[in-house]
Amino acid sequence: MSTTEKQASRVLVPALAVTVMVVALLQTVVIPVLADIGKALNASSSAVGWTVTANLLAAAVLTPILGRLGDVRGRRPVLLGILIVVAAGSLLAALTTSLPLLILARILQGASFGLFPLAIGVLRDELPAQRLTGAMAVVSGTLGIGGGIGLVLTGLLTRDGGDYHRIFWLSLAVTLVSLVLAAVTVPRHGPAGGGGIDWLGGGVLGAGLVLLLLPLSQGHEWGWASPATIGCLVASVIVFALWIVIERRVDEPLVLPSLLNNRPFMITNAAGLLIGVAMFVSFLGVSGFVQAPSEVGYGFSASVLAASSVYLLPGALAGVVVAPIGGRLVHRFGGRFTLILASLVGAVGFAFIAVLHTASWQLILGVLFINSAVSLGYAAMPALIVDEVRPDQTGVANSVNSIARSVGSSLASAVVITLLSSQLLPIGLPKESSYVIAFVIGAVGLTLSAVIVAVGLPRPGSRIDTRTALEIEQERATSLAAEWSTVNGR
Repeated sequence: MSTTEKQASRVLVPALAVTVMVVALLQTVVIPVLADIGKALNASSSAVGWTVTANLLAAAVLTPILGRLGDVRGRRPVLLGILIVVAAGSLLAALTTSLPLLILARILQGASFGLFPLAIGVLRDELPAQRLTGAMAVVSGTLGIGGGIGLVLTGLLTRDGGDYHRIFWLSLAVTLVSLVLAAVTVPRHGPAGGGGIDWLGGGVLGAGLVLLLLPLSQGHEWGWASPATIGCLVASVIVFALWIVIERRVDEPLVLPSLLNNRPFMITNAAGLLIGVAMFVSFLGVSGFVQAPSEVGYGFSASVLAASSVYLLPGALAGVVVAPIGGRLVHRFGGRFTLILASLVGAVGFAFIAVLHTASWQLILGVLFINSAVSLGYAAMPALIVDEVRPDQTGVANSVNSIARSVGSSLASAVVITLLSSQLLPIGLPKESSYVIAFVIGAVGLTLSAVIVAVGLPRPGSRIDTRTALEIEQERATSLAAEWSTVNGR
């Protein structure tokens, strides 16, 4: 590699890290100010909740299509196009005082979920194998801190009654910076593979995801036993079955049917779903717990700003430190070992705060463990996925993993909201036991992740090797890529 190419690659990694941070930022900045948006727009909490739901549903529909577009049309133009759409959505959100237009803006911002799989594909295209593990870990780590930084900035911008529109101006500024960085640093590169786009498969998959995520997001409002909730869940199963039939019959499926039958690929995605559950349980549970007034017998009467900067930000920053370490662990011990370790570390963090939560340092320490576990998981899953994926399926395979995390985050949100609203004190606040149950759920989920990875993924060297010498060399190089994608539910 020439000196110029080395310099370009060094600039590319931080540029893509900033670009990927947009995803986490857009997911978190809205949640702390939902009540403020409702007051400003004179809308109910359920109506304002659609600013989160619509964003999530748009992401579910768009992410696999955008990932495949990057594979067959080139990653750079699709990545730049996404940033332009997200900037337009941020500008609309910053200017409007209409709830329907705000929801439309959040739908446009939902395209941001496609940024991570495309960024991973760019790094795979441009960097040498020996640099990919660290580069992927760094880019993945920004997802761990982006959410925390977004929460802190939201607290700063809206403290003392600040206008909620400021967070969307912030989103616009970050998106425009990312657009400039991506335009300057991402090389023009041909498509990773030829072929077309399975629009029918993408549409049916999107419909199935909407039918799944919609009741998970709205079940606490509709009622978990209501005909709408049950009907959507049953319909989602039918639509997913139809999608599998379609994918097996089209010449160029959106997702290769062989991947759906690939146990390591599906086990890794299942672990991604459980890590998505853990992340959102941590975010919702800890932020709600510390903001509870201490007079009720628990909590620390923390403001939104204090909850973000004192209790959540240290864990987010720890994720930055741990991410490169995770890359080294993957290179030294493999993705399977690192993912098991990540799951166990996170389970310990949840178990710790489930038992000990009477002092601030206990919550902070628990979040440090949990966020460190998430960053380790980010570094571990890419290597596991890339072993099972052809280069021309990189984008869509990462999108599948992204969807798995999105489903996990939605499931966690539904469970935590239901828990906190079902057991209330006389003054209307959740009981302490509700938070404890939520933390236990996080611990159990990550323990289950460790078990399924240990049982379901083959040990290094345990596979019967039937590859040619060329295939071994190609897989050796790409396995260092630490490719993975995420849509944190945040």
